[in-house]
Amino acid sequence: MAAIIDGKTISTQIKDELKQKAAELHERGVEVTLAVIQVGDNPASSVYVRNKKKGCEYIGIGSLSYELPEETTQEELLALIQELNGRKDVNGILVQLPLPSHIDEDTVIKAIDPKKDVDGFHPQSVGALCIGQKGFVSCTPAGIIQLLKRSGVSIEGKECVVLGRSNIVGKPMSILLLRENATVTIAHSRTKNLKEVTGRADILIVAIGKPKMITREYVKEGAVVIDVGINRDENNKLCGDVDFEDVEPVCSAITPVPGGVGPMTIAMLLNNCIESVELQS
Repeated sequence: MAAIIDGKTISTQIKDELKQKAAELHERGVEVTLAVIQVGDNPASSVYVRNKKKGCEYIGIGSLSYELPEETTQEELLALIQELNGRKDVNGILVQLPLPSHIDEDTVIKAIDPKKDVDGFHPQSVGALCIGQKGFVSCTPAGIIQLLKRSGVSIEGKECVVLGRSNIVGKPMSILLLRENATVTIAHSRTKNLKEVTGRADILIVAIGKPKMITREYVKEGAVVIDVGINRDENNKLCGDVDFEDVEPVCSAITPVPGGVGPMTIAMLLNNCIESVELQS
């Protein structure tokens, strides 16, 4: 039977470590503050924003919340970002995605000062990641590395397949795995013989946004399976991109949905907020 990789427990360990670091910074007179901007009232975004505020409170750092109406213009949003870029008492700026359709996400991401880009989405952050320089790392892939390491899964020398090629998960995930000396394949919707490719993976990371697509035919016996997906099934119940019940008996370890990768994303965002102090000094 597969070991269940518990993201809730591991994220709490990380947050407790960050609480200690935040207390040490406080003793040195350094206060850390995250500014979160949400445009519109997308229900999923509202949940994420609430969880981010709770996370800040838990580790003992400040949070500023800007809940803007749906009709906020791109110019108004960019002006707010510019103001926060210039504020010395703000260490991290996060704009909750998705944005309303009249606002260009790319322009907004590029407007954030790379030294305050705690989401790790700015082209400068991505470039630094690619060439191994200091900078913020996208939170979900960074969280997955921590999940693997803290669960005792060795990455070095392993055959890893990342299913999905998004800028937020798939691409940075592959670079982080390379950093850990894995052999990495990125597969996607156009990959031929997909089952054959994923069936080679010692570690399979799935981020494709299709509910329960990955069944046991895609998975090598004894593989470690990380499910990044978060969807609703036909009964409106949360599920991942992996058919957990079907895959769990054949793999050695697997993340559940919910309670796997999700909590790690917020833990690593908080980690980036603490690290921002060093990047900004």
